[in-house]
Amino acid sequence: MLDLALAIPLWTYVTFMGAAFVLYVTPGADMMFTLASGMRGGARSGMAAAVGIGLGVMGHVVIAAAGLAVLLLTYPIAYDALRYAGAAYLLWLAWHSWTDTSDTTQREGRSDTWRAFRRGFLTNILNPKVGLFVLAFLPQFANPAIGPVWQQILILGTLLAVGELAVYCVLGGFAGLAAARIKRASGWLGKLSAIVFGGLALRLAWN
Repeated sequence: MLDLALAIPLWTYVTFMGAAFVLYVTPGADMMFTLASGMRGGARSGMAAAVGIGLGVMGHVVIAAAGLAVLLLTYPIAYDALRYAGAAYLLWLAWHSWTDTSDTTQREGRSDTWRAFRRGFLTNILNPKVGLFVLAFLPQFANPAIGPVWQQILILGTLLAVGELAVYCVLGGFAGLAAARIKRASGWLGKLSAIVFGGLALRLAWN
């Protein structure tokens, strides 16, 4: 696969990462979740959420490379089941954030970091729209004349996930550091996170 990675033209990498960067900085579900996690749990939680999201994206890439993502297009019931599962999970997160009265400036630790990572991964992997996007986006940059398309999808998808991880780690860390300096805001930051999670749930369920 290394030979194939070297065979992909440099211009393909440049255009791919340029398009990917535009996606990174466009406000969406993953970005809002990362920011909300950072505001609620601190910089470490925001970065952990970004790592979870990056791993979720990589999961979608592997699924797309294996061709399983096509099932979401073939069987609408599978798409809907995954979509509603993701929406239900986000609603649970919204309720948990709204009712949690603990101090956001003192809760950052190993358990909260792991929780943010797990939530980021589940939120992303349970969003079928990410899988369909990966399935539609990555093949546009693959060239069958160079080598197996599925291997090119894995290579480009890995770059997509790593790039998103880097950008969202910065965003999540910044959100956490900014929130940590506003102790009086601990209450409404939790409420704001709940509103963000609830809005993402509604968007996922009805779009």
